[in-house]
Amino acid sequence: MTATELTVATFNVSMEAENYVDKSAPIGPDVLATLLKKGDHPQIRNIAAIIQQVQPDIILLNEFDYIADPAKGVQLFIDNYLTKPQQGGTPQLYPYHYYSTVNTGQPSGFDLNNDGQINTPGEDAWGFGKYPGQYGMVLLSKFPIDQQNIRTFQHFKWKDLPGHKVTSKADGSPWFSAEAWQQMPLSSKSHWDVPVTINGKTLHILASHPTPPVFDGAENRNGNRNHDEVKFWVDYLSGQSYMVDDQGKTGGYAAKAPFVIVGDLNSSPNEGDAFRDAIQALTQHKLINSDFTPQSKGGSLHSPDKPHGASHTAGWRMRADYVLPAKNGLKYLSSGVFWPAPGEALHEVVNSRGSSSDHRLVWVKLQLPE
Repeated sequence: MTATELTVATFNVSMEAENYVDKSAPIGPDVLATLLKKGDHPQIRNIAAIIQQVQPDIILLNEFDYIADPAKGVQLFIDNYLTKPQQGGTPQLYPYHYYSTVNTGQPSGFDLNNDGQINTPGEDAWGFGKYPGQYGMVLLSKFPIDQQNIRTFQHFKWKDLPGHKVTSKADGSPWFSAEAWQQMPLSSKSHWDVPVTINGKTLHILASHPTPPVFDGAENRNGNRNHDEVKFWVDYLSGQSYMVDDQGKTGGYAAKAPFVIVGDLNSSPNEGDAFRDAIQALTQHKLINSDFTPQSKGGSLHSPDKPHGASHTAGWRMRADYVLPAKNGLKYLSSGVFWPAPGEALHEVVNSRGSSSDHRLVWVKLQLPE
């Protein structure tokens, strides 16, 4: 058996209903389902074109609305967009995928934003969203997914994270009611540990999409949550025992197989509004290969006055999206952020959010030894 080379990627694709309709129009997962069925939407075609250029073997898509029936959702994206050449790209077939429910848009029944009303659209959901499944996640793979051994942490409680951030009102009292806090999930979407089988070997994909650390108030409830959602992976890799997955299994990462962390983590070790200690601890974790940072010429030119511009992954000038491979069991080959510079091929598909997304695809090429 020869060593296997593979490319792992993450991409926040902005494929949620509010991206496609007027703000006054009704929204829900059926909006995306309709566009996937038609197969001709320019933004989705550009998303597919970007994926066809990079040709990842495994890719996490953030902000892909949860559509319960794959035949009306993820499978249509594969069949009607990815397997058809876009902008001269090479069609990509992904025989395997994983997706599940997320906390965004799930009504809590509580006044989570303390505006005196219960079920304020978006604000009082367990994760910000105006309908269940908005800003969901999908994992696409050219290799088989070990569905029986997937671990999800959608319902793990925030209160059960040791050393969690405390969110308080101006008078020092708890921001969340006692009843709401008892039920509050840590993850704004979910945290997944998805084993993929690659030529007889296993690679664990650790996927998530923490909430942006903004869009709140002085209490900084989103900043606190973002920090703790990122910290969860630090503790998970360290093998801590407190976490319980949705299947009832306890404990952190105990597999001997290598892993790759992927996702829009909405946090930077150097810039932005997030607490930086958690993302610093994650990117510098002893189990993670921190010898490289994916970069692009386009990002550098987009922010010539920013010292970290080359590593930015979002049009709003920050490294937000990550592919972090294990130090052991994987050989690093190359990496990048898909951000063509002006004048380069496909620059037009990344020059605005309307063209594709306000994020860029991040990829890392790895080798699984024999």
